[in-house]
Amino acid sequence: MLTGKQKRFLRAKAHHLNPIFQVGKGGVNANLIKQIGEALEVRELIKVSVLQNCDEDRDDVGVALSKGARAELVQIIGNTIVLYKESRENKQIKLP
Repeated sequence: MLTGKQKRFLRAKAHHLNPIFQVGKGGVNANLIKQIGEALEVRELIKVSVLQNCDEDRDDVGVALSKGARAELVQIIGNTIVLYKESRENKQIKLP
C-alpha cells in the first residue's frame, strides 16, 4: 500500500503524462488488463482515460484495472485514472 506522501509524489509525477489507454464501450477486458500490465512494467506510472461511451462507472473501472494489473490506484480525477506499479526490471521512480 502507498502512503499519502507517496501518492502525492506520484500524482505530481503523473501530472505531465498523457493517457496511453482508453476504456470505451467494451469496458475492462482481459486484453486491456494484459496491455496495461505490460505498460506498467515499462513505465511504472500511467494514465488511463475513461471515454464517455463507457458503460461502467469510472470508480469501478479504476478498481478493476488496479486489481487486474496488480497495480496501485493512485488517483481518479475526472475521467482519468492514474495507476502505479513498481517495475521488476527497470525501476525509474524512487518513492519518498
